[in-house]
Order: sequence, then structure tokens, then C-alpha cells
Amino acid sequence: MAQWMTGEVVENYAWNNELFSLRVKVPEPFEFIAGQFVRLGLQEGEQRFQRAYSLVNGPQEPILDFLVNRVHDGEFSPKLHDLRAGQEIQVSQPPTGFFTLNEVPEGDSLWLISTGTGIGPYLSMLSTKIPYERFKRIHLIHAVRYANDLAYQAQILDWVAAHPGQLSYQPVVSREDSTGALRGRIPALILDGQLEQALGDKLDTNAQVMLCGNPDMIRDAKQVLADKGLPKNLRRKPGNVTVEHYW
Repeated sequence: MAQWMTGEVVENYAWNNELFSLRVKVPEPFEFIAGQFVRLGLQEGEQRFQRAYSLVNGPQEPILDFLVNRVHDGEFSPKLHDLRAGQEIQVSQPPTGFFTLNEVPEGDSLWLISTGTGIGPYLSMLSTKIPYERFKRIHLIHAVRYANDLAYQAQILDWVAAHPGQLSYQPVVSREDSTGALRGRIPALILDGQLEQALGDKLDTNAQVMLCGNPDMIRDAKQVLADKGLPKNLRRKPGNVTVEHYW
């Protein structure tokens, strides 16, 4: 059964008017596997508002980091958007979830495909040694509506520079043209070969693919990948595609 600890907000960093990173200090070491999630909670009277969020920070980092998009008619994210440094927030423990590299079979390449805030668990993974030790080539793909939704780019580009020839980063923007970004939806970019061409690699049976984000993207991308001979990864039957329905 989940327990709750009280954390302190140390920063609420705005990437734009709607997208923000909530950084939280907790009073004791917080162990988790990169890719796992917790629940954040806010107490109002006798009612606790709560929602699950993946940890963006690496397991070795002392400050917990959560990437959040404000949903104006939502019950919880506007409350998080209004939090400021020094305020309290509840964090569930232990962390949970199976969207981790432990669950991914061996392969030559690892494709980390996300939409929106679904990039969060990948950033946690990339802050560890594990993906670099296991895969020859790693491709981080982040699809958003507008270019200013591309969070953590400085950190990502630092990792790319630190792992030349091994880690690549491909942004995808759907509603405007943006330098260096592909334009469109992930499933269509896989279907017509643009994603493979941009990254100079093949989505074949030697690839492992992780999908995280919008359910429509995951559904359609799974089908396109299955048609290419890359089945879903199941515990009883290992495959090539591991998924997380992030919202």
C-alpha cells in the first residue's frame, strides 16, 4: 500500500505558459528505477487531490523533477501550476511502474519515442549509464505541437555531445515549421520512412522501441510498427515495442 511523505517545492520552472517543471525536495533518500512514477498529492481540508507523474530526474539525483502540462479544466494540474517555492506537496512511495529498461529485451538500437510530457521517463533513463551500456545506438524522439513545448533541450544536447555517434535527438513539431524538427505525426513519419531517414537508422527486428505519451499516438504507432514486423513486447513473449499509456 502506498504511503505519503511531505515534500517541499524548491522550484516551479515555466517552459511556457502551460508547460512547467515542478522540482521537489523530500526529507529522505528516494529510491526508484528510471522510468517509474509516483503520485503527487495536495490536501484541501479532508480531500486529497492526486495524480500520477513520472520522475524526470535520475535515481542518483536528490531533487525530484516532474514535467507537467496545465489542463485548464483539469482538477489537479492547475493547482500544481500555482505552487511556488517553499510550499508543501505530498509524494507517494514507493515508486511503481514497469516502463523501465529492465523490461526491454536486448537489441542493437533503442528508439525512445514520446509525445508531450511523455518524454519524462526517457530523460530519467538517459541520466543513467544503463542505456549507453546496453545499446549501440539510442534515438530520442520528442513530438510536440509547438517548438516552445520542446523542454530540456539544453540537457538533451549535452548528452548528445557526451555520447557522439551513440545518442541522437530528433524533435517533431506538428503545428508549425521549426528548424531541425520534422513536421507531422509520429505514426505517419514511421510509415513513410521520414523518421528512419532523419536518424539514419532502421526500425527493424534488431530495434527496441519504447512508446510513451498520447494514447492515439501509441495505438497508431503500435499498428504501424506491427505491420513492419515489430510486435508488442509482452512478459511471456518478448517483442520489440514496449508501451506506457502516460495519460
